[in-house]
Amino acid sequence: MADHRMSIATDCLSGTLEDKLAAVAAARFHGVELAESDLVTSSWSPGRIREECARRGLTVDAYQPFPDFEAVPPDTFAANLRRAERTFDVLERIGAGTVVVCSSTSADAVDDDDLAAEQLHALAARAEARGLRIAYEALAWGRFVNTYAHAWRIVRRAAHPALGLCLDSFHVLSRGDDPAGIRVIPGSKIFHLQLADSPRPTMDVAERSRHHRLLPGLGSFDVAGFLGRVLSTGYDGPLSLEASNDVYRQSDPRHAAINGMRSLLALREGVLPAAPELSGIVFTELAVDPVSGPEVARALAALGFAHAGQHRSKPVQLWQQGRARVLLNFAAARGVAPGTATIVALAVGTADPARSIDRAERLLAPVLPRLRQPGEADLASIAAPDGTSVFLVSNEAWLRDFEPVGAPGGDLIGGTDHVSLTDSVDDFDEATLFYRAVLGLGAGETAEIAAPFGPIRSRAASDPGHRVRITLNTAPMRRGDWAPVVPDPQQVAFGTADAIASAQAMRALGAPLLTIPDNYYADLDARLALPPDLLAALRANSILYDRDEHGAYLHFYTEMLGHRVCFAVVQRVDAYADYGGPTGAPVRMAAHRERRLLRLRHSVPDQRHDFSLAHLTALSLSPPELVDAAAEAGYRYVGLRLTRVTPVEPHYPLATDPGLMRTTKVRLAATGIEVLDIELARIGPDDDPRDFQRFLEAGAELGARHVITQLPDPDRARKTDRFAQLCEMARPLGLTVDLEFPSWTETPDLNAAVRVLRGADRPNAGILIDLLHFARSGSSVADLRQLPAEWFHFAHVCDAPPGVPATNEGLIHTARFERLFPGEGGIDIHGILGALPPGLPYALEIPKAQLVAQVGGKEHARLAIAAARAHLDRPVAA
Repeated sequence: MADHRMSIATDCLSGTLEDKLAAVAAARFHGVELAESDLVTSSWSPGRIREECARRGLTVDAYQPFPDFEAVPPDTFAANLRRAERTFDVLERIGAGTVVVCSSTSADAVDDDDLAAEQLHALAARAEARGLRIAYEALAWGRFVNTYAHAWRIVRRAAHPALGLCLDSFHVLSRGDDPAGIRVIPGSKIFHLQLADSPRPTMDVAERSRHHRLLPGLGSFDVAGFLGRVLSTGYDGPLSLEASNDVYRQSDPRHAAINGMRSLLALREGVLPAAPELSGIVFTELAVDPVSGPEVARALAALGFAHAGQHRSKPVQLWQQGRARVLLNFAAARGVAPGTATIVALAVGTADPARSIDRAERLLAPVLPRLRQPGEADLASIAAPDGTSVFLVSNEAWLRDFEPVGAPGGDLIGGTDHVSLTDSVDDFDEATLFYRAVLGLGAGETAEIAAPFGPIRSRAASDPGHRVRITLNTAPMRRGDWAPVVPDPQQVAFGTADAIASAQAMRALGAPLLTIPDNYYADLDARLALPPDLLAALRANSILYDRDEHGAYLHFYTEMLGHRVCFAVVQRVDAYADYGGPTGAPVRMAAHRERRLLRLRHSVPDQRHDFSLAHLTALSLSPPELVDAAAEAGYRYVGLRLTRVTPVEPHYPLATDPGLMRTTKVRLAATGIEVLDIELARIGPDDDPRDFQRFLEAGAELGARHVITQLPDPDRARKTDRFAQLCEMARPLGLTVDLEFPSWTETPDLNAAVRVLRGADRPNAGILIDLLHFARSGSSVADLRQLPAEWFHFAHVCDAPPGVPATNEGLIHTARFERLFPGEGGIDIHGILGALPPGLPYALEIPKAQLVAQVGGKEHARLAIAAARAHLDRPVAA
């Protein structure tokens, strides 16, 4: 495996050919299978494609598909040869190595192996003259040739050195063919190898092949066994991933490519550091705030936990009972709505953290940098796809970072049985692959649960000793959010030796345990005929029950805490290894929703917002320092200033300073802060939008979403054209261009900005409403309400004194040095923001030079968000 090139079919990925090649190179593949559709739709010439591949260190290992060629009448064959020659003309210039010819599905084809061999021989002769080879592939739904054994007979009969086989794990295994027969095929006659997995057959094989293939290791096929059979022949060509899947082809191509490489590497454990033995879940960390934190703490206390330690340098509490530990982190968390508790980290015990980290890095899992004070434990951690930090620890030295504040809790709970997480359907496979490959867990098959609001897919992953269990869930068909009142629920399940006794004791302590309806127990009695005393105890304590041939499972739950987290207590009897069977989950979900609705009816609606820290608010802070300030104060985003607006202001050349870019990206990854926008593309009469290409690329590299631009140009036609040009440049990078209209510029008000947007007519164009500029320009709130909602992506929020300066110099001075916190001035903040679409992020652009000089940029950022929340947010009940 280590000596084989890694390749991926471009058809697996989303985007244009340019997007795909960049993603493939970033994932460290060596080559690509060039899909016909990507060649036909590309604006690049064949020579340019070759150059772009070479620039990224990639080769074009195969071109596919070339369908419906063989065993056809003479006139059709002549047309096919012409088609082949034209295709070879292009592939020769691209530098492709192999053409994959799929067995015919055409109505013109006949069942004649001799004719098929003769025509493939002719094709191979022409390919050889161009430096190409033909790899004949048996489609599982081929009209006459649909098995690899049949395809091999035809290749042998054709007897041409440039004709061999393409073996595809999907086509072989989806028919139930025995791959053992591959051993008789010489490795030199296997020209290409394609790998993919698949769910269990529940639909037409062609439908599964084109839309529902899976990455190796995520389906029901023994892809590793298939690969072993092929490698035993001496095959030395590329290992190519061809996992055609509608979800993958609509995802970020970089993520999909990295997952593909991870799945190929995980196929052969021999090329990776072996996964060390795992000893269990050491702790689970929840991000909480002053609303959700006390609620979760009360629930833990009622479950028998005790507040046993306080971190020496961070606002983190240690709650402990037996070997079960929960950390409550009161530091501001990115992307966590106020009043919400959420699992942000878990620690796994490993026999060798260094080897675990080495394995993670080889599998392209990001290793997280971690800030620590002198003397604190140096914990290794990696980032899961959903942002959860996974710590890898070998001992309990990390406990010394906590000052003891009390004894551990009682003995109702022994340890953590499992952690349950919910992902979007787009991330479900990625998360499963991460935990399976990086931690070396075995992933079970996907189970489908008939939940109250549509099916839920669930997959469990566990180490061989069942000491680390993680369950992953998704709602594949969710449309809208009217029904579920628990967004992406999470669960920490603790193990107990006696569920009934634990439930009784915890209820007596005031634990907010979930009530299960009597109908469940009537059905349980009908299905399992439990002893009457056991059934009565289960009903009295709202305990769910399941059993199988290996044992039994008793489990009960708290109500939802902090909107999305619940605790479970489970008892495994004998060798039971499941998680409650198909009946318990829907009952629990319905009970959770009913209880949440009752609570929400008595709570204040959530009207809190996501805030971004605009760079001008604390321009003295470098980008990495600004990211840290935003994280500490509780912002979700930052806006970064990549260009200098005045000669005297600080300049941070992220677009041209690789060291600064690298450090900023590390701090973004470590804190979870996201880049909302970059500024400033200021295009005057003498400026060329093309000069901003590297600026835009730097924004995309940072993960920015929006670009702020200003147009100080009196010529409406010229500035409209240049704005449109900038939009076209930004569009392939996934960026919107948001026009800001300072009142002292030549685009001074809302109406002028609207004329530019209507004239440019670009789908990624937007208007940035800065409250100061809007108010100073005299723009109309009524006009604002009439504009298309899709034009607005975020807003700049501040306040200012009621009096409007009489000169441009005064307007500029206030805008850059003397804005006020929301509520301190005279701007109609609620009126203007109320005219914008709901849910926009609020970027706080509040430069106050005197205050920053007194307290520093970080403290100023904290004061700004505190004032904005007090004025703009309505508090929310837990």
